[in-house]
Amino acid sequence: MTKADLINAVAAAKAVPNDTSKKTVQAVIDETFEQIKKAVKKDERFSFPGFGTFNKKRRAARAGRNPQTGEKIKIKAQTTVGFRPAQALKDFVGGKKKK
Repeated sequence: MTKADLINAVAAAKAVPNDTSKKTVQAVIDETFEQIKKAVKKDERFSFPGFGTFNKKRRAARAGRNPQTGEKIKIKAQTTVGFRPAQALKDFVGGKKKK
């Protein structure tokens, strides 16, 4: 799914009033992701019940290898984002049914 597909799907959803423009839906989606980014950067995590948790992770520096030349290289330490899906999302994607 692309961003445009997401905007179209949300705009067509029954929970969204019919007079809501796609431009408004796009602004809401953009701001939602902006707030998620800020939360992960500031609080080091963002949790959405039933969906999952985004965590700020620190990767240590390590030795690597250039796949083209085989030459050893140093990979710098870096900060990245991880995602841990909620059990409800795992069950939904995996096809498990609620008991």
